[in-house]
Amino acid sequence: MTDPIKVDIWSDVQCPWCYIGKRKFEAGAKLYGKPVEVEYHSFELAPDTPVDYEGDPVQYLSERKGIPVEQVHKMLERVTGIAESVGLHYNYDAVHQTNTIKAHEVLHYAKAHGKQQEMKERLLKAYFIDGEHVGKSENLAKLAGEIGLDEQDVLRSLEAEEYLPSVKADMAQAREYGINGVPFYVIDGKYGISGAQDAATFAAALNEAAENRA
Repeated sequence: MTDPIKVDIWSDVQCPWCYIGKRKFEAGAKLYGKPVEVEYHSFELAPDTPVDYEGDPVQYLSERKGIPVEQVHKMLERVTGIAESVGLHYNYDAVHQTNTIKAHEVLHYAKAHGKQQEMKERLLKAYFIDGEHVGKSENLAKLAGEIGLDEQDVLRSLEAEEYLPSVKADMAQAREYGINGVPFYVIDGKYGISGAQDAATFAAALNEAAENRA
């Protein structure tokens, strides 16, 4: 087998499990030890969120899920601890809750310019660790510039909504697959894995896909 195993990943920039899952999948791909081709697809967890949401993530989750603030704090403590276990230092005190549609557009722009992986990593770090606002075009263009993309052209693309149809196509594909939560991994177009599974689970799925190809 010479062709790499293709893995399509649906995720959102403001999904804590997506960043954790990214690290666990990377570890799983390393265990698997053969070439893997990853493509990210757009999934908006909260498309009704305003770009400039006034509150913090605690308030947002409490309102959205209808659960007490104390319970949200415990949830975030738990997810922060799990993030630490894979080397990610979440800083919920600095997180800007926002709408992620423009972040998804910039990921499609980056894909078209051969830098989707770098852009995904930069956006997740910006949101969960650096306290950056990833809902605004000018901020996104600056982050794209940091990974070597043309800042002005990114702004042009976002203002023209050049990749909005691509974002919507990803969402439609997710509905077709029955995906209603992220992260969601489709391995070799055949095997679906939901959630931030352990590295060994990802490695086993990649091996199984490779064996079934053979």
